[in-house]
Amino acid sequence: MKIKKHILCPERLRRIPRQFSWIDQRVVRDRYLQRCDHAALALYLVLVTVSDIEGLSYYSDTSLQRMLAMEPAQFLSARVQLCQNGLIVYDKPLYQVLSLELSLEGAGVPEPAVRTGHAAPVGEILRRILGGVA
Repeated sequence: MKIKKHILCPERLRRIPRQFSWIDQRVVRDRYLQRCDHAALALYLVLVTVSDIEGLSYYSDTSLQRMLAMEPAQFLSARVQLCQNGLIVYDKPLYQVLSLELSLEGAGVPEPAVRTGHAAPVGEILRRILGGVA
């Protein structure tokens, strides 16, 4: 039986605001939810919400920890999970929420960059993607 959808609360129907942020449905479809714990997913939600059109934000670790009520060790673990799963990259003081079309590991980012969350140089990533052509 197919469920027929209908608006439950028309006066509160979502509209796209000027400062719109989004979460890609592939976070669910490609099972990123199962790869990260709750702390990592909470951090991802905040980073997606506060990032600009290019996915960049520069909230300090202290601000993010306070916002999420996380201890430093839990926060660091959450950030590492997001980096390892190709959801974000971190190069102090910048966070970048990544597109899910191409994971970092698939782009050939060196293993330490994935593990630590530090960005690899863009030229290096492009050379690996294009097979040494760039």
